[in-house]
Amino acid sequence: MATNLSHSEFTQLASESQIEKTVQALQAHGIQTVVFETGEEASKYVLDLIPDGAEVYDSPSRTFEAIGLTEQIEHSNRFQAVRARLSMLDYVAQRDERRKLVVTPDILVGSIHAITEQGEVLIASGTGSQLGSAAYGASRAIWVVSTQKLVPTLEDGLRRIREHCLPLESARAQQIYGQPSAINKLLIVNAEHEAGRITIVLVKQQLGF
Repeated sequence: MATNLSHSEFTQLASESQIEKTVQALQAHGIQTVVFETGEEASKYVLDLIPDGAEVYDSPSRTFEAIGLTEQIEHSNRFQAVRARLSMLDYVAQRDERRKLVVTPDILVGSIHAITEQGEVLIASGTGSQLGSAAYGASRAIWVVSTQKLVPTLEDGLRRIREHCLPLESARAQQIYGQPSAINKLLIVNAEHEAGRITIVLVKQQLGF
């Protein structure tokens, strides 16, 4: 049975005990996890993880925008920003080339929508553009996640996506693209078999949806 979380709790930062329990579960499932107090600390840590010359795809993320990582990555001279390359390709005529760039970068960076205390990571998408690289295509995935996204159970995580994230993302998409968003595709990462492939950077600060 799902825990009855109110919408205010979807934006409430997790307690120290919940953070500790979640970190232990994630690491037991092969997902490296670190915790920082601020987005600034997390931003520096993420940039330090990215090797020189790497091909980096930053999936759309309000969290990354809030801490300045989107701009830093897309204007970096230290590595290759996939999004900058995408902007030079025709959306229709070069769609296959665009798809390959997004699915197989060296490094995928971004955020996710919920993490359970059992160490399950949930990512929802309208198009699924970031899910292939998250599941397998990227050599490494780095996700910056506010502790407000920690939930007790998988059912709570799904409800967080449906009742909290989707309305906010739909409002944003309507304003920018003229149409609402949708949960067309959903990825649940239960564990990572390749050591060191996924890193989650938890931040004790309200960031993103």
